[in-house]
Amino acid sequence: MPRFAANLSMLYNEVDFLQRFAAAASDGFTAVEYLFPYEHAPEVLAAELSVHKLQQVLFNAPPGDWAAGERGIACLPGRQAEFRDGIARALDYAAALHCPRVHVMAGLIPLDQSAQEVRQTYIANLRFAGEAAARQGVNILIEPINGRDMPGFFLSRQDQAHVLVAEIGLDNVQVQMDLYHAQIVEGDLSMKLRQYLPTGRVGHLQIAGVPQRHEPDLGEVNFSHLFNVIDELGFDGWIGCEYRPARGTAPHATRDGLGWLQPWVTGNAT
Repeated sequence: MPRFAANLSMLYNEVDFLQRFAAAASDGFTAVEYLFPYEHAPEVLAAELSVHKLQQVLFNAPPGDWAAGERGIACLPGRQAEFRDGIARALDYAAALHCPRVHVMAGLIPLDQSAQEVRQTYIANLRFAGEAAARQGVNILIEPINGRDMPGFFLSRQDQAHVLVAEIGLDNVQVQMDLYHAQIVEGDLSMKLRQYLPTGRVGHLQIAGVPQRHEPDLGEVNFSHLFNVIDELGFDGWIGCEYRPARGTAPHATRDGLGWLQPWVTGNAT
């Protein structure tokens, strides 16, 4: 049976961030993920997880200057020292939160560097991150992101990500397969799942309705079918609910949109 984690950066925005742990637990979630933990001390986050009996299953490494538009620095030549410091910080949080996965955003392709240098920088940085993470039993994830939401992002296709993971050559460097991004870029999701899940290189899945990134039962993708495919393939990881509730920040907006989840929580899915 698929296991779902609430993404607290996108869900429960009707309440303050630290209140979202309780809200997720009350709606039946047993795991959470979010973009970045760094605005809060790790012991504060760990306390929320403990009190509400939640697992932390994913967060992102520092992405550079997010407010200025940076979306990761792993592919940026000349930023290696900053990248390594960010990985050390992320792994400190991972240890405190007992989190087994850290997503490393690739970054936007720099226009003043050669494609070869950008690619070599990315591979070297991911090898460093993977080796450092392996020492504490953490997996490093890379995620293809569609160019409509994030123009110029270095990584956009599943095949590209799997080629890079093979070249990096570390068992704990895996692909974060977001079916929202994959549908926009490639489609054919059932076959993509059947192609890549059996490889063992997919460490995490994420979902959202397409095209508006709302609840997975809104839009063009039949997620009930895909959940059955995922179940059939024996994927035992987590599926992150990284979508924006259609009712925005209205009271109970997240809870009111969770009708799609109930059959999978109660075991009545077909």
